[in-house]
Amino acid sequence: MNAKSYFLVTAILFSVICLLQLTRIALGWEAVIQGWRVPMWISWLVVVATAVLAFFGFTHGRSKSGG
Repeated sequence: MNAKSYFLVTAILFSVICLLQLTRIALGWEAVIQGWRVPMWISWLVVVATAVLAFFGFTHGRSKSGG
């Protein structure tokens, strides 16, 4: 896998995670991990982090020549 493909695949993955977290927020889905209810503010942090990572992945994927 070349660098361009790597950046684009990871950017798509981060975009999907971001959209899933936004869906959780919009629909009010509850997330529970071993009895611990995950607060909604954590999803907001994940949305910001994954959006930034997806943005960098797409911009780096476009700028790499594929080597």
